[in-house]
Amino acid sequence: MGDQPTFTLHIDQNKYLSTDGREVHAILTIGSTGAVTTTTASVPAEAAEVIIVDTSGSMSGGKIREARQAAATAVQSLRDGVFFAVVAGTDTARVIYPHGRQMARASRATRTEAQNAIGRLTANGGTSIGQWLLLAGDLLAAHPNAIRHAIMMTDGQNNERADVFAAALARCEGAFVCDSLGVGADWAPGELRKVAEALLGTFDFVRNQGDLADFFRKITQTSMSKTVAELAMRVWVPQTATLKFVKQVSPTLLDLTGKRTDVNPLTGDYPTGSWGAEEREYHLCVEVPPGQVGSEIRAGWVKLLRPDTQEVLASGNVLAQWTDDLAASTQINRKVAHYTGQAELHELIQDGLSARAAGQVDVATARLAKARQLATESGRSDTARLLDKVVEVDPHSGTARLRRNVDKADEIELDTGSVRTSRLRKDGEGS
Repeated sequence: MGDQPTFTLHIDQNKYLSTDGREVHAILTIGSTGAVTTTTASVPAEAAEVIIVDTSGSMSGGKIREARQAAATAVQSLRDGVFFAVVAGTDTARVIYPHGRQMARASRATRTEAQNAIGRLTANGGTSIGQWLLLAGDLLAAHPNAIRHAIMMTDGQNNERADVFAAALARCEGAFVCDSLGVGADWAPGELRKVAEALLGTFDFVRNQGDLADFFRKITQTSMSKTVAELAMRVWVPQTATLKFVKQVSPTLLDLTGKRTDVNPLTGDYPTGSWGAEEREYHLCVEVPPGQVGSEIRAGWVKLLRPDTQEVLASGNVLAQWTDDLAASTQINRKVAHYTGQAELHELIQDGLSARAAGQVDVATARLAKARQLATESGRSDTARLLDKVVEVDPHSGTARLRRNVDKADEIELDTGSVRTSRLRKDGEGS
């Protein structure tokens, strides 16, 4: 058994509600503080990794060379003993290393063999991302006790029918985590967003294809640092209450509400994927019936546990207390306010970009201008700079207008970056 981190769960909220107050909001900060110290030598957790490389026709020329280098870098970043395979993706998917459907164990010899196979990759054919993921799922299914992960890159739009792609994602959901990368300006962020949402991973934009190897290295190293394959967040609410949503809000936005697995009518489990030494934050909202002044209830009971053993690693309570003190009931917890604003910023950017693509100039202008204002106010200078490339706001009159000639890469960077959130510093400002 490998090093196992210890977990903490801290809840930030304002528990006070007005006499007619109904919504209880809380930010759950879950952290792993490092590995447990043992008297025996630590053994790395079992892991299985699939490296998926887009080898469609659009990857010809410099792109396929950079993709070969990136995949080779990922293989080199695997620690000894990890099960791995390399998949080439076109309108089909095929394992280029090892031969057959069994994954290899990483060693000096197998890494060299895999890198030689990667060096022979060529570009031709179409793009069927769902097929690539299904093959990865089949390979990883042979290692049910491992930390299962895939890294995938693509440079083009998926050629599959929407229903076929959705069915593939549904089959893979819960089976492994996938982090994906879009290279260049010809891919659709919405497609990789669907992959991230279904498979609890991240998706990112590689603006310069020469940086692809660095992205692959960082993602693979992060995967190699995981020590727990799967943890669930178990949430109980009273019979008279309704759990409105459960969302990851840091380091990226990810709505877990629809991923609930019922334990009983009052309790549900929400998947959080694999963990190493890290910290994440979640936003939970519970609707409760009005109560009497002075009365207090437990509006939610949250446990972090291992789904296989039901071992509880951390737990905490979400409370609600009714008061006629206006100052107490109207005070918004700083963390709740911060992440509510981050979610609003994301929605404004997504709505604005969608309206812009649909030719709805007035709607796009209003949404993106408001997003720029919110980004500036919340300290998101990086996002504000990207918004400046899409919408122009007169500093004197406040009048906004869409820029006519927007670099496609700037738009994609704004789109993909909108899911990343800033942390709340101790002084209350975003970071």
